[in-house]
Amino acid sequence: MDSPLHRYKAAFFKTLGHPLRLAILDALRAGPLSVTELQTATSADQSMLSQQLSRLRTMHFVTTRREGTTVFYQVQDQDIYQFLDLARQIYGRQLKRSEDILTELNQASS
Repeated sequence: MDSPLHRYKAAFFKTLGHPLRLAILDALRAGPLSVTELQTATSADQSMLSQQLSRLRTMHFVTTRREGTTVFYQVQDQDIYQFLDLARQIYGRQLKRSEDILTELNQASS
C-alpha cells in the first residue's frame, strides 16, 4: 500500500496544503516574479516567503533564474493551474450545496 506513487502524491498534496504556497502559485500565473514582487503580491514577510519558496522548489513546483543579484521564480509545470482551477470549481460546488441546504433549512423553519 505504501508505493512510491502514493508517497509522491501525499507530498504533492502536503506541499499544496499551505495558503501562502497557493498564493505564490497564483501570483506566478502571469509569469516570473522576483522575491520583492512576490512579497508585494502576497504581503508575506521575507523569511516566511523564503521558507515557502524553498518548499515549492523542493517539490519542483517552481524554478529560479538569476539576473544579476535578482532571483526570479516561475512555475515549472503550467499544468498545476488546471489542477488548482479544478479545486476551485469543486470548492464552488461544495459552497453551492451548503447554500442550498441552508436555504432549505430556512424555508423549513419559516
